[in-house]
Amino acid sequence: MEVKHKTHPANTVEITDVQEDDNQNIHVYTDGNKSEHGVGSRIAISKDSKLIDTKNYKLNGRCSKKQAEQLAILKALENIQFFETNDKRH
Repeated sequence: MEVKHKTHPANTVEITDVQEDDNQNIHVYTDGNKSEHGVGSRIAISKDSKLIDTKNYKLNGRCSKKQAEQLAILKALENIQFFETNDKRH
């Protein structure tokens, strides 16, 4: 069986921000973690360059780190869906 080496997406995908005024954006940071202390997710949301909310979620100890990461993304989307911005590019 031949081993194929693929390029990691982080090495090929370029993300650029075309918006000039960064103060009107909502930024969301997510994290999921599993350790001997348990499994958890955390989100932090900022708007207009100010931290406006953080939330922590505790998961069942049988959950994986990947499940914790996915929950953090889901909860972040749920929390920002009704935020208003001045960005009219929807």
